[in-house]
Amino acid sequence: MQLSSLLSRFSEPETLKMAKLGRELRAKGIDVTDLSLGEPDFDTPDHIKEAAKKAIDDNYSHYTPVPGYLDLREAVCAKFKRENGLSYTPDQIVVSTGAKQSIANVILALVDQGDEVIIPTPYWVTYSEIVRLIGGVPVLVETSYKNNYKITPGELKENITPKTKLFMFSSPCNPTGSVYTKEELASLVEVFEKNPNIFIMSDEIYEHINFVGRHVSIAEFESVKERVIIINGLSKGFAMTGWRIGYIAAPVELAKACEKIQGQFTSGTNSIAQRAAIVALTGDMQPTSKMLEAFKVRRERVMKWISEIPGMECSEPMGAFYVFPVIKSYFNKKTPDGELISNSDDLCMYLLNKAHVSTVTGRAFGAPDCIRMSFANSIENIDKGFGKIKNALASLS
Repeated sequence: MQLSSLLSRFSEPETLKMAKLGRELRAKGIDVTDLSLGEPDFDTPDHIKEAAKKAIDDNYSHYTPVPGYLDLREAVCAKFKRENGLSYTPDQIVVSTGAKQSIANVILALVDQGDEVIIPTPYWVTYSEIVRLIGGVPVLVETSYKNNYKITPGELKENITPKTKLFMFSSPCNPTGSVYTKEELASLVEVFEKNPNIFIMSDEIYEHINFVGRHVSIAEFESVKERVIIINGLSKGFAMTGWRIGYIAAPVELAKACEKIQGQFTSGTNSIAQRAAIVALTGDMQPTSKMLEAFKVRRERVMKWISEIPGMECSEPMGAFYVFPVIKSYFNKKTPDGELISNSDDLCMYLLNKAHVSTVTGRAFGAPDCIRMSFANSIENIDKGFGKIKNALASLS
């Protein structure tokens, strides 16, 4: 079968690949502990579920406006004003089928073939692949462990060329858990002020899972706000991964461009999920606060486990729900079966097939000396998974 050459430009997400391999092992009766997927193990709060049930009874069963219901976009604007001190109007908001579609819309609307997109590494797996898919050029800028994997103004400046169109980053960061301070963002803004043709995509999907204080958005800096596109959604902070609600806040012209693109791909997002999203954004935030407290406890437990595993080097995450340890000390060691561990891919497959714990190779995030492990899981499963990891790594020679 002759398939499109487009498929050769990008790879399957490693996060989804590992989840699939884990499911295959479970189907064979093997007890696999999943530390790969970034999905809260909490259920969607009851008041949000009740809003969805009411929406069904109220017959919200028809096509929705492409950018989202007006009252949902108004709720997003109110959220930005209340929580971030940012002023947006509904025509600057586009609601999509998850934040991943929001990101795709933005890149499709901004980036032409040959345009360069600066992405600090480590980065979320999909950033570079969407850029490649549409013919853009990802410029992957390696950041350092000693700087908590945050790009510096000098590193940013060195990688800007006349072809640079977009800068993409996340704070809190998936996979590292790094969070940019207001001072760090201000120093990046100084670089952007001298390069007025570069747009900034700020992925803030983990905004509510922040262990170090108030979330700060780069859109708070007025000198660059008209070039900032905020990506956000309800999956992480509201335990609504399957509801598929993401959104952007952007300059009006770009928001209209994203609406035009979305109109040809999916049209408007699911009607029931949108009605529930209104209640999530305007209602009780206590369930989100309780989830954050639970994640703090889990983070502490995971860091204790890592401290007990020789050869793992890891910063304590400031946000999100991942640890991203450096594990290169295990490279060039052999398994009990005599197989060589050459890289993080090999190590992840060893942990999956022998320890029956699913993790994700750091190569997928642009950091091949690391692996990503999620603590969006119960304390019981964290103890079980890390216990198996500790034993499996101890058996390497």
